[in-house]
This record gives sequence, structure tokens and C-alpha cells, in this order.
Amino acid sequence: MLQTTSPILKPIREKVEAGERLTAEDGLLLESPEVPLPELGELANLVRERKNGNAAYYNINTHLNPTNICVYRCTFCAFRSDLRQAKGYWMNDEQVLARGREAMNNGCTEMHIVGGLHHQAKYDWYRQVVSVLHDEYPTLHLKAWTPVEIDWFCRLTKKDIRWVMEDMIDAGLGSLPGGGAEIFHPEVRNHICEHKADSRRWFETHRTAHELGLKSNCTMLYGHIEQPYHRIDHLVRLRELQDETGGFQTFIPLAFHPENTKLGAERNIKKPSSLMDLRVMAISRLMLDNIPHIKAYWIMLGVGTAQVALAYGADDLDGTVRHELIYHDAGAKTPEIMSVADIQQLIREAGREPIERDTLYHRVERDGEAWQTGQQIVANV
Repeated sequence: MLQTTSPILKPIREKVEAGERLTAEDGLLLESPEVPLPELGELANLVRERKNGNAAYYNINTHLNPTNICVYRCTFCAFRSDLRQAKGYWMNDEQVLARGREAMNNGCTEMHIVGGLHHQAKYDWYRQVVSVLHDEYPTLHLKAWTPVEIDWFCRLTKKDIRWVMEDMIDAGLGSLPGGGAEIFHPEVRNHICEHKADSRRWFETHRTAHELGLKSNCTMLYGHIEQPYHRIDHLVRLRELQDETGGFQTFIPLAFHPENTKLGAERNIKKPSSLMDLRVMAISRLMLDNIPHIKAYWIMLGVGTAQVALAYGADDLDGTVRHELIYHDAGAKTPEIMSVADIQQLIREAGREPIERDTLYHRVERDGEAWQTGQQIVANV
């Protein structure tokens, strides 16, 4: 039995202990500042350990953002560039392959590929980013393209989502990242990213990916203009698709970094506090009862908060994350890369067992520079 004592939490505590699903109304109650954060964390930790025991996962990965030139002008984004801006870039095959070679030389099992939507780039260029990497480095798992990018590819090719997904799978696509979700509710989405793929398109893309046998992640961008009911609505919608397909592996709550963004300047928004980060983490674990893993993305949260989050519902820290640009352009002060030894130390200091995983949550077993995947990690969902 848990030791929480707040009367406001009593009915929710009883549901959590019994393994019952929380309602949207329960979620809104958990958003209340009257709910003590330590007790909320205790409840989330119960669910976290019920699903994943004492394990804390990480992987050895790298990011590839093939271009930052983008047709969209999302107000929360500091990464994008216009074609004629000095910071704009567009990678060629040689540069892409060099990044793949660096990844392999550093023991990476995964490459995370997202970027801008360059108005001069043809669909074949985006496909080739995947195909040249897969052909040259077939053991490197390619987690690529958000639904926003898939939607753009559909526009370029005049094909539907299924066609694009099947073509990318043929090129070497291994799974989908969770980006582009932002906040699903139109009250928020229409303001911060009104022209890009809407929530219906986001869900259609992930549903199609799951039908084709791909696993994917899901995210939520919080701490800007959204309200608590927008966040709970977002989580409930993710839970409903997971009930339908079972294809989501991990949920990643993403803290908004306002620095260098139009949205941050217009609204004078400050970065979410660590207390808000932990509350969102805990509520996410409690609401998303059918998604196996919750990630504390140290790049966005900061190393210290990510470490504490391992007691607030999170069971994954992401990985070494070489070459991350999107959040560092928005003012993230976290390191640009973290060593395996540092990640393992953070996990052990938090009282957890560090376990290296691949993208699809298989244990990675290493012998010097050689590695192989072992048994699949199964969470209790």
C-alpha cells in the first residue's frame, strides 16, 4: 500500500492500486496544484515499477537533421531557417554517409532523422537520405520522419500516406519518431502551427505505420500557451489510438524551450520549471496505462531533472544523442552529447539498474566494439 494521505488523491489512489484506468476528469484533478507533487510522484512510481521494475533504459544513438530550411514557420521553432539565411544548410549524400560512418564508429544502434521541409527538395532526396544510409550501414536502425514530414511527402508525390510509408520502408525505414504532435487540441494547434499537418493527419500516419508493422513513439509539447485540459485531452487521444493499434512504444513529454522562438517572445514565456516537468511526467505515466515506456529526455529536461524523473514515472533517459540541434537552437543548455559511463552513473545514482536497449527495446549485449541484440524487453501493459 502507498503512504499518500491527501484526501483529494484518495479516489485516484484507490484506482491506481487496483490497476483501474483513470478518466479525463481524474487527469484534470491531478493537474491541480492542490495535489502534492511528492504524492503524485509516488503514485506514478508505483505504475512505473509495476510495468518496468527497477530498470532504466538508454541507447547509443545519434541525430541527423538533413536540412533546417523549412516552408513552415511554426512559432515555437528556433531550428528552421529560410533559404538565404546564413545558418541554412542542406546535406548531400556524402555528408549523410559521413554521419552514418561516425555513428557506426561510435557504437550507435540508432539514427534519429528529422528536419525541415525544404521547398526545393524533391521527394527522392528525402527517400535517398534513408536508402543510402540503409544500404551502407544496414545494422543501423533508422527512426525517421514525423507525420508532418510524411504529410509533406504525400503532397510532393500526390500519393497517400500508405504509399509513402511503404516506399520508405522499402528504402530502409525502421520506425517512426513521435515529433509533430505538439498539442492536438485545435485551440492551441491552430495558433502555434496552423499550416502544417493537423492532429487528424498525425493520427492517420501513426495508425498506418502500426498497420504496416512499424513501431513508433509519441510526444507532447507542453509549457507554452496550453492549459491543463489541453494536455489531458492530448494524453487521452494517444491512449485511444494505443487501445486500437498497440503500436506506440514510448511517450516523451517535451518541455517547451522559448529562447529564440517567436512564440516565446510574443508571449514572454519562460521555460517550464522542474516542478512542472515532474508533474507532467507523473501524470503522463498515470494516464497512459497502455504505453509501455515513458522517457525523460535529458536534452530538454536537463540532466538533473531527468534523473529525478526516474522516480516520477520515467523509465528511459533516451541515449547519448550525438548532434542534437533542434532544442539546442531553442536555448537548451544541456550537453550536446553524454557518454555511456555518465548515463549509467546517473541511473545508478537514482537507484535504478541501467540497461542498454535498441530502438525496438531489445537488450543490447556488447563485447568490446561488437554488439548484438538479445531478448526483447517486455513491459507489463
